[in-house]
Amino acid sequence: MSKIDEVRSAMIQSMKAGDKETKETLSLLLSALKNKAIDKRADLTEEEEVQVILKEIKQTKETLEMTPEGRTDIIEECTKRIAVLEQYAPKMMEEAEIEEVIDAVLASLGIDAPAPQDKGRIMKELMPKVKGKADGKLVNQVLMGRLH
Repeated sequence: MSKIDEVRSAMIQSMKAGDKETKETLSLLLSALKNKAIDKRADLTEEEEVQVILKEIKQTKETLEMTPEGRTDIIEECTKRIAVLEQYAPKMMEEAEIEEVIDAVLASLGIDAPAPQDKGRIMKELMPKVKGKADGKLVNQVLMGRLH
């Protein structure tokens, strides 16, 4: 079952349940997924579907960060939207899991003590392995903590 079908059926369920906020969020996500498929002129792969979902979450988080504290209505709406979207996103890797991947990459590159000048080489190998599974900012922070 593709994410489009999954989101569509969940949207119908939320409509029947009278849950307007969830329905609106799912409707926006469904539109984003369909638009991506139209742009591609083919069905989306699972990885592409995940990218669309993560992009929607990122945009909503950016809106949340830029919202003034006094606008509790927008803050509340964004928080609910993120909660709904995260149900369709894959579970993100924890710091310890990222550390394990970094260890494996360092071993494959033969680097014992990573230096700042090695960062480019390491990231080139590392990012394809964690793409869609870990937050890029967190990956960068973990790696920066390991550089000597």
